[in-house]
Amino acid sequence: MARQAKAQRILTHTQIWTALDRLAERAGMSPSGLAKRAGLDPTTFNKSKRIAADGRERWPSTESVSKALAATNSSIETFMQLIGDGARGQQSVPLLALAQAGGGHFDDSGFPAGKGWDEVALPSAGDEHAYALEISGDAMKPTYRDGDIIVVSPGTPIRRGDRVVLKTSDGEVMVKELKRRTTKTLELQSLNPAHADRTLDAEKVAWIARIVWASQ
Repeated sequence: MARQAKAQRILTHTQIWTALDRLAERAGMSPSGLAKRAGLDPTTFNKSKRIAADGRERWPSTESVSKALAATNSSIETFMQLIGDGARGQQSVPLLALAQAGGGHFDDSGFPAGKGWDEVALPSAGDEHAYALEISGDAMKPTYRDGDIIVVSPGTPIRRGDRVVLKTSDGEVMVKELKRRTTKTLELQSLNPAHADRTLDAEKVAWIARIVWASQ
């Protein structure tokens, strides 16, 4: 039994490459597009690079996978899900223009509420309360461009470095990157380097939710 367990492979060559393909698809890119976005040679994730001329399996490096996750704002947990049970299906989620999000379109928990929401089918976030926001203007370039759609998941845990949507007690809705979070303050980095970073008192944040997908 011990010999059998030792011989068993936890991850296979096919699973890893399939997960990278799914990661690219989830971000609306080809494998070469993902490699380029990650700062790698555009051919790094090409299918022709996955098997050597002598038939040996070529595996992506840990560094290249890490860069691909960073480029798509994805966690290692997301990558493991893509390895495990297949590509995410489609989920019909409420859609609202980000410019309208400051009105009465959310309840106290940050869930979609009220009128004015459209609906769009996008990769599933695995969260029944997930919703989509459409970016308008250039305020968040180069991270998000005019017309991009982001999927927000109120039920997904948030960590340092995640891109988030939050609403203040004054009704301001903003998209930022979470730099640091304590019991008293939130330090937020602007996605556009031309805009100043923000520090907010935790008590002034009505709700905060993680961005889990973007149509780029």
